[in-house]
Amino acid sequence: MKKVIYIMGVSGCGKSTIGKLLAQELNIPFFDGDDFHPKANIKKMSSGQALNDEDRQGWLETLNALAKKQLTKNSCVIVCSALKQKYRDTLNLDIETQTKWVYLSGAFNQIYNRVNKRPEHFMPSELLQSQFDALEEPKDALKIDITTTPENIIKKIKNGLMDKSAFGLFGLGVMGKSLCRNLAKNGFKIAMFNRHVDTIEVDVAKNFKANHSELSEATAFDDIAAFVNALQTPRKIMLMVHAGKTIDYVIEDLLPYLSKNDILIDGGNSNYLKTKERGDYLKSKGIHFIGTGVSGGEEGALNGPSIMPSGDLEAYNKVKPFLDKIAAKDKNNLPCCTYVGPEGSGHFIKMVHNGVEYVEMQLLAEVCTILEASGQNLDEIANTLETWKSTANSYLLEITIDILRKKEGNDWLVKKILDKAGNKGTGNWTTIASAELGVPSTLIASALFSRYISFYKEERIQLNKHFKSENTSALNVTSIEVLEAYQFARIINHYQGFKLISEASNKFSWDLNLSEIARIWTNGCIIRSTLMEELVAVFKETTNILTNTQLIASIKEYKASAKKVVSQCILNDITAPSLGESIHFFNGITTENSSANIIQAQRDYFGAHTYKRIDDDGVKSHHTIWK
Repeated sequence: MKKVIYIMGVSGCGKSTIGKLLAQELNIPFFDGDDFHPKANIKKMSSGQALNDEDRQGWLETLNALAKKQLTKNSCVIVCSALKQKYRDTLNLDIETQTKWVYLSGAFNQIYNRVNKRPEHFMPSELLQSQFDALEEPKDALKIDITTTPENIIKKIKNGLMDKSAFGLFGLGVMGKSLCRNLAKNGFKIAMFNRHVDTIEVDVAKNFKANHSELSEATAFDDIAAFVNALQTPRKIMLMVHAGKTIDYVIEDLLPYLSKNDILIDGGNSNYLKTKERGDYLKSKGIHFIGTGVSGGEEGALNGPSIMPSGDLEAYNKVKPFLDKIAAKDKNNLPCCTYVGPEGSGHFIKMVHNGVEYVEMQLLAEVCTILEASGQNLDEIANTLETWKSTANSYLLEITIDILRKKEGNDWLVKKILDKAGNKGTGNWTTIASAELGVPSTLIASALFSRYISFYKEERIQLNKHFKSENTSALNVTSIEVLEAYQFARIINHYQGFKLISEASNKFSWDLNLSEIARIWTNGCIIRSTLMEELVAVFKETTNILTNTQLIASIKEYKASAKKVVSQCILNDITAPSLGESIHFFNGITTENSSANIIQAQRDYFGAHTYKRIDDDGVKSHHTIWK
């Protein structure tokens, strides 16, 4: 991978000497930033005046353009004082992943004496103090003490920068392997680690590298110390291991080898509350932590997932170029990756993403059951769903069509799959978080509990013998009515999911951008859909999609079909819990006067919990002796 090596530091620190020697050693072009100052800058410094930010801006942009031009041909070395972070940001613009920084550090008196010995340089030594005053030491550069010899400095640069990997990935499960290949295909030099377990996991990283040509420049390890030492500082390590205690064990294993300002990224499905705890713990150790939701499965991880990072903003900006590059792209070719917010907010929205995913999957399963009960075989159902793509397309709809068409011999493969649905825990967490926050995410709970019911296979068989339905006639519904019921329920599902995100944002002061969250879910992730694309614009105007004019019209259009389909399911003993819950929830959330007054009276009766009254605007608490 071509790169620009910036050698920086105050005037007189030896940038030009070291830059020339390094360029000769690496056989790449060398450029002295001083040679690109406009005449006005040279004149100003020659007269003993320090340059201001406005003077420097055009010069920095010129050097950035030079770097970009050189990168089309080869690597290069550029020396430039680059004293402030904002100067370095300009020099890095659009080439962050291809820049390396070397900071030459020395004492004022030592450098002052050097400056006085330079013949005919346009900057007088009197301006040196202004450079030290302006200097903001970089946190992401290789820092070199100039008291050693130039030969040793070159050796340190080569050892510390040139032969090390830019990004590390810890854990080579399905997602970890795919992300490694994605990073490598995008030109990053990476280091890969997988544990060694005798007779079980042996040479996993090395064998993985050998099987994929794009990993030829990657380094492979099963020793933690060697893995960490192979990375450029500050180190950037993405953890792709099982959520829970495993993350904590891995962090403790890594800590002895890490340095201040290194960055750990948890890319697993961790609980958002644990992400905050880990971030606080690592901060006390001087290590940055980023909790990152990653969605897209094996294919998404390989070709472009949706990425949801949160936590330390400063650290995020260091890894942003890597994450942006490997992320899926939206319809405007922007990365489906954004800084979500502080603490564990990235893992929170990934958790909600998975809850919404549970519902979307359940709805499609119910739709297939309904269409089959109405007389269609699986090929015909697939053809019906194919026609829905023009108005209700989604990734899950597309894969369901493929599943329905897959045959093994003369029969459909899906018919041979045991009807016990598993789960990895995020649906549980979403339901628990909803209860803790007091948000009625009823469809997510319904989809989750449907999976739980499915797991009681033996009991279902036993009870079916006692309560087997006598209804054998086909459902009296059309495919269009089923489609409209499906669309109705999906709108309610997305309302509930984003409502949960919005309430969490308010509760924890996360200031989450719902439109931006919807945008990064338009590609790469499992719940990408045309509806999600519509919500990007909707959330720019409101945080409640049920107040959007277009969606109000859609709900009104689809509700009659939803009621009919759910009614037919009930009358014919067809299980459709999520479709049914969408109607129940909608009726509840749109009911002006509910039955909760009865519940409040009951609570006051047996527990003296008091109640509010309508006729005093709910200001006072009241208690009644009911008998």
